[in-house]
Amino acid sequence: MCSSLQDRLSSARLYLVTDQALSQGRTTTSVVEAALKGGVDIVQLREYSMTDWELLKVAQEVRLLTKKHNALFIVNNRPDIAKLSGADGVHLGQDDLSVEDARKIMGVGKIVGVSTHEIDQAHKALVDGADYIGVGPVYLTETKKNVVPPVTLEYVKKIHQWKQAPPFFAIGGIKLHNAAAVLDAGARRLAVVTGIVGAADIRQACLEFKEIIAKVPLKS
Repeated sequence: MCSSLQDRLSSARLYLVTDQALSQGRTTTSVVEAALKGGVDIVQLREYSMTDWELLKVAQEVRLLTKKHNALFIVNNRPDIAKLSGADGVHLGQDDLSVEDARKIMGVGKIVGVSTHEIDQAHKALVDGADYIGVGPVYLTETKKNVVPPVTLEYVKKIHQWKQAPPFFAIGGIKLHNAAAVLDAGARRLAVVTGIVGAADIRQACLEFKEIIAKVPLKS
């Protein structure tokens, strides 16, 4: 990955993951625009119900918005859509393509992130060359209900204590009322879905998340 993307990833603190089904009837593009105005550093396009054509169209729109606001743009599980839209990278789940295969599609210099739910998966992601990992779901979440049980704050603590860990984003059920607890457990970067896309005022919610995160130094 090129150094500029690496530097931007390392300094990112707030990561939005989209979900139009939870967005109170608002379009993904409008949600992203409001979140970017609130200061999110990374946007991941994660939309399971869209056709390929719809997904590419939205990806291209989001790419323009993230460039305008100098934010990173990641596509979930679809390195083909990521490449076609000019995204900065792709995010993979445990049942998705390998990091190696995703890089073959994306090309040199792009970001590849991997979701992890236990320490062995985190170790494998590091060995495979992932640029960052997702750590979660920390709490019960609408997006992963009955799919992956909560990993709790204990997993966050384990990753925080692991000296070789790549940059990681805690994710899953993180809201304004519990964000501080996740940071206290050792997270320095948060990925948020419902807490942003389902907020009445998306921009304000992002500003409040940023304020909470800013109280904890990135390198502490």
